[in-house]
Amino acid sequence: MNKSKSTEPWQTAEIPGPKKALVITKPEVVSSLIRRAKNPILIVGHEAVEVQLKNEKLIDYMIRIAENAKIHVVATAHMQGEFFKRCFHVDAWMPAVDIANRLKDSEWKGLDGKGSYDLALFVGLPYYMEWLILSGLKHFSSGLKTVSLGMHYQPHASWSFPNLSVEEWRKNLQVIVEELGGKKNVHV
Repeated sequence: MNKSKSTEPWQTAEIPGPKKALVITKPEVVSSLIRRAKNPILIVGHEAVEVQLKNEKLIDYMIRIAENAKIHVVATAHMQGEFFKRCFHVDAWMPAVDIANRLKDSEWKGLDGKGSYDLALFVGLPYYMEWLILSGLKHFSSGLKTVSLGMHYQPHASWSFPNLSVEEWRKNLQVIVEELGGKKNVHV
């Protein structure tokens, strides 16, 4: 893969500005960020049930990450039902823009009332929507680090994967699951 293309915004007509996301070259970086966070949150959009990664859906990887990291999960769109089908309880359901506005609010005490979040991970949202949400958080939240777990580079996140193939993306997600204490997937 051409290195310069791998860290360019996937939505090429958009200009992100001078401050861009750090590129996640090793998935262990994500595991480390999650472990060091005091109060992380995972926001999962509807595309997580539409994306097939070998023999599983993206949502299945997110469930394993959430279970292993004991992380709060917010489902957007119709995702609460998809989690329920997999016997996984999400902490909240709300529109993506609503959770983004709450993450910007320094007075918000989080889903459990124990304080604001210091790390927000995003996956499964349409690229353009995640782009705008991350841009707003980059400019208007204080002390919040953001991670895009999608397969396309998101320059407005604090951390983002470069543009990846589906197989590279799946392997990276599997490493994160394993690093957080999950069992090795036989499909790797």
